[in-house]
Amino acid sequence: MDFTNLHSILRSLYDEMMPLCSDMAGVAQGIAGLGALFYVAYRIWQALSRAEPVDVFPLLRPFAIGFCIMFFPTVVLGTINSVMSPIVQGTASMLEGQTLDMQKYREEKDRLEYEQMMKDPSTAYLVDDAEFDRQIDELGVTEIGTAAGMYIERGMYKVKKAIQNFFRELLEMLFQAASLTIDTIRTFFLIVLAILGPIAFAISVWDGFQNTLVQWICRYIQTYLWLPVADLFSTILAKIQVLMLQNHISELTNNPNVDLDGSNTAYTIFMIIGIIGYFTIPTVAGWIIQAGGMGSYNRSINNTAMTGGSWAGSIAGGVAGNVAGRAGKLLK
Repeated sequence: MDFTNLHSILRSLYDEMMPLCSDMAGVAQGIAGLGALFYVAYRIWQALSRAEPVDVFPLLRPFAIGFCIMFFPTVVLGTINSVMSPIVQGTASMLEGQTLDMQKYREEKDRLEYEQMMKDPSTAYLVDDAEFDRQIDELGVTEIGTAAGMYIERGMYKVKKAIQNFFRELLEMLFQAASLTIDTIRTFFLIVLAILGPIAFAISVWDGFQNTLVQWICRYIQTYLWLPVADLFSTILAKIQVLMLQNHISELTNNPNVDLDGSNTAYTIFMIIGIIGYFTIPTVAGWIIQAGGMGSYNRSINNTAMTGGSWAGSIAGGVAGNVAGRAGKLLK
């Protein structure tokens, strides 16, 4: 499954849905026009009843909001997206750089692990078919038991690596699924806010609803920040994995007795942490800019994350313990 393509589809979906803002602009203009009539009439009547001069500047507010409604996709959405777009591009470039480094060090680690096992004749036949055939050919007729043991150990090694790869791919898929979930919810929120934005602007013209305009802008910017926060979180995880790979490469170079399974365990742990951490992104975005009405959603997302993390951790522990126990019994 190409998750990058799915994220691109979500970007295209947002662009395709933006023309619907124009459909709401007509309804919003009617609501804003009626609100502007009451807004201006009330203030002029209040000034005349008190025999005070009419302050014209506050009366321009409904007309400014009406101008924003008429050109909402360009003036409002275009301005906000243009200002926020460099932040998204900057965090995406950071993530891309760390991902490339992680892939380079992972290939280096795999190569060193292969060379480390090839140096020891007792493990070389596990990873190399030619070495396995050579050692089998060197055995005599009386060493059938040794040959059978080599076949069993090689089979167990392949089963162990297959299970490790399967579980690693499963966690990576869950990690990408968590990222896609956050991005899907973010796109849904942005589309709803964008389409109904003219209505929110129109309602803010009415007395008592002025705060609707500020709340809409805060919620839109906060939701927009989910993507750069997610990229920063992924960048931090990628950097941690790069440091772990560098440390493991250093141990493989300097220590011939290094534990080759240690890095796989650490990688699994950080993947589980990443799955849990992705669901805290709305909370972190709320620390950057406050928006009312988002607290209950953030609490539900965090509760889901804790449940998912416990589920992933229990599976990880159960699978690891089961595999280790069965491998130990068979090797004995």
